[in-house]
Amino acid sequence: MDVFPTDSTLKIIPLGGLGEIGLNMALFEYGEDIIIIDCGLMFPEPYMLGIDLVIPDISYLLERADRIRGLFLTHGHEDHIGAIPFLLRDINPPIYGTALTLGFVREKLKEFRLDEDACLNVVRPRQKVQAGCFEVEFIRVAHSIVDGCGLAIGTPEGVVIHTGDFKIDQTPVDGELTDLVTFARYGEEGVLALMSDSTNVEREGYTLSEKLVGDAFDEIFPQCGGRIIVAAFSSNIHRVQQVVDAAARWRRKVLLNGRSMVANVQIARDLGYLRIPDDLLIDLRDLPRLPKEEVCMITTGSQGEPMSALTRIAMDDHKQIRLEAGDTVILSSRFIPGNERTISDLINHLYRRGAEVYHEKVSEVHVSGHASQEELKLMLNMVRPRYFIPVHGEYRHLVKHAQLAQKVGIGRDNCILAVNGDVITFSGGRGWIDEGIETGRVFVDGKGIGDVGEIVLKDRRHLSQDGLVIVIIGINQATGEIIYGPDIVSRGFVFEDESQEFLDETRKTVLDTLAAKNVEVLADWNEVKQEVRRVLRRFFNKTLERRPVILPLILEM
Repeated sequence: MDVFPTDSTLKIIPLGGLGEIGLNMALFEYGEDIIIIDCGLMFPEPYMLGIDLVIPDISYLLERADRIRGLFLTHGHEDHIGAIPFLLRDINPPIYGTALTLGFVREKLKEFRLDEDACLNVVRPRQKVQAGCFEVEFIRVAHSIVDGCGLAIGTPEGVVIHTGDFKIDQTPVDGELTDLVTFARYGEEGVLALMSDSTNVEREGYTLSEKLVGDAFDEIFPQCGGRIIVAAFSSNIHRVQQVVDAAARWRRKVLLNGRSMVANVQIARDLGYLRIPDDLLIDLRDLPRLPKEEVCMITTGSQGEPMSALTRIAMDDHKQIRLEAGDTVILSSRFIPGNERTISDLINHLYRRGAEVYHEKVSEVHVSGHASQEELKLMLNMVRPRYFIPVHGEYRHLVKHAQLAQKVGIGRDNCILAVNGDVITFSGGRGWIDEGIETGRVFVDGKGIGDVGEIVLKDRRHLSQDGLVIVIIGINQATGEIIYGPDIVSRGFVFEDESQEFLDETRKTVLDTLAAKNVEVLADWNEVKQEVRRVLRRFFNKTLERRPVILPLILEM
């Protein structure tokens, strides 16, 4: 019989994914045991200038590294596994996931040279893993990636169900249904809390089946006389399979393009999740000899990423591939919020090249991988939890999901609306939110992790909006005489060749200000810099109503 500390409580602490799309990460803590659910990243928002990736703040875990019993992964999307290399630099817990999920993780760890030391453990749906006082069972769910799972987490306080990202697809491409039987079994036995995906809570009805995308391909392919280029996420193996199947039916060879597409397809083929005959695949060297009506390319770049192959093709800047009239481009992914303008520009450029373009706004070439309202209700009614915790969504999604739960009978007081850093506590069958922990986002800029914060981002936004003015002055420190300059150099402020008169007035303003100062002031470089900043701020604001960054450089002469 297991013995647990009598003074312990179950704590569930989200470190990311509540109040935002992406960055999914949560920890379960009881006594001396901690497990982690997912470890994802998010891509930078438009105001995060120069930032490459955003990852969760794991300071709380670093202080308790010896108590971590395992990292459990629901599926292989970047917003659930992308931050693992950054976690493994400091903490190396055993990692549990299904075969394809860990295949993607292993490939990612190779890039960071962390694969040899990582402890990766492949599990199957309905398999249970003991991790300290926690027992975790993997439950298969349908999603827009193969091998997705929810988790049934047995704790001393009761079972907590975490759905992961899911939908209830009755006709999945691979025939693997969401395991409603296991979810219902736990509902019969009694569930303390349900943590459920909120991404599509604003959509009524049911999410369409992935097979409908294959039907759309079969309608589009025979209409195309030129080459077909399908852009999709490289992790969407079902989508790749359907493109391959359509290409084979309509006698087209398949070219894979994009580093992540090539790598993920190879992993999926090696593990048996993707069926592509070898003689169906070609490479770039084969393109010139094949008639255009016999070529289908599968590529990344559906979000209009600046350096992607599809963007370079659209800009007529690709060395081997040029679009021509009669070619067809299919953007088989959703428009991620924030990317609409970029994708719209991409589509315009594709049309300028003479291509026909299909996307989710005009054709059923994409369906969501997340459950809509009726599926979310079904999950709630099957699991019948005592408490409900909406996860994976912006704050409005969490609120709407809590309201949906109340419609199917979950009491308002039993819907726990948490945000990142909240400590959701359970003890004696009761649940509440305790005082939270400090958490947040860590910015990755090149090789720097966490060295760019809000202040640096504020400076970057200031520079991007108002520009920079550099004032170079040479001063004789002994006499205070200005013997060089001031030279005015501007970037992103005014065009120097056409603003010479204004820059001359700027120099005169600086000279007049410094001429009124005594030798002691001019000998103090910090005092000179402050005076130059002060007078130019006032001058620029009065004349142009602009506030550039002003950088005085004093040369000792």
